[in-house]
Amino acid sequence: MRLVAKTKAITDTQHGATPHSSERIARAFSKQPALVAYVVCGDPDLETTRDIILQAISAGAGIIELGVPFSDPVADGPVIQRGSQRSLENGTSLLDVLRLAKEIRAQSDAGLIIFSYLNPILRMGLERFCEMAADAGVDGALLLDLTVEEADEYREVMEKHRLSTVFLATPTSPDERLKRIAKASTGFVYAVSRTGVTGTNDKLAADAQQLVRRIRKYTKLPVAVGFGVSNAAQFAQIGEFADAAVVGSAIVQTIENNPGRAPQAVAELIGSLTGTNRSAGVGR
Repeated sequence: MRLVAKTKAITDTQHGATPHSSERIARAFSKQPALVAYVVCGDPDLETTRDIILQAISAGAGIIELGVPFSDPVADGPVIQRGSQRSLENGTSLLDVLRLAKEIRAQSDAGLIIFSYLNPILRMGLERFCEMAADAGVDGALLLDLTVEEADEYREVMEKHRLSTVFLATPTSPDERLKRIAKASTGFVYAVSRTGVTGTNDKLAADAQQLVRRIRKYTKLPVAVGFGVSNAAQFAQIGEFADAAVVGSAIVQTIENNPGRAPQAVAELIGSLTGTNRSAGVGR
């Protein structure tokens, strides 16, 4: 199924048509395992973020999660909280993130997912957000604190604008809820590898593989594993049972540790994870 979607997307592009968002996502997952890279937009500034994203794509990231900074990021650990704070101090808004997405889309056909809490979307207005996201070439969105039980209107408007939905599944989710999450997701399912907040870990949580196995009972969509992926061994391990690994805190930490050379450092990190640049060190 993914191969068919990939072929159709390439054909559409060759004929000058714009690929539908789900086709771009399918194409990203045609490489196994895919790497999904999360960045806090506006950290350290929007121009640098653009360069970081383009370098990350060149280094092998198939999907970029465009993080919208938020003042109370309850699901994020200290690394991403610091990145959000730096971005907010620069005045970065959801509108800025959508403008950045449009710039990236003009230069790349990688998957683009808006990664946000619900409040910035509500402040902009759901309809306006979806219109602007579609116009910018965004493929979909993941709203961290929007539960699947309360997402009916959101799903309807997203579908109207041909935007993919991504929902989080956790190890503590009962099977009936996993079934609802799988049904509500149209892009991919984000499997949270452990309970708690984001952050790097030396070892992959044992619950991750079991969670992916449970999700697969209810959907044929790709499953991406995140929360704590920070080294090549974890990336390879995830590739044995999931379709992608999400790398977030390690990227934000790399940006923080490398003022003046963040784009290059992030590219080196991604190369080290995927094995395309074995001399690069994680978190340099």
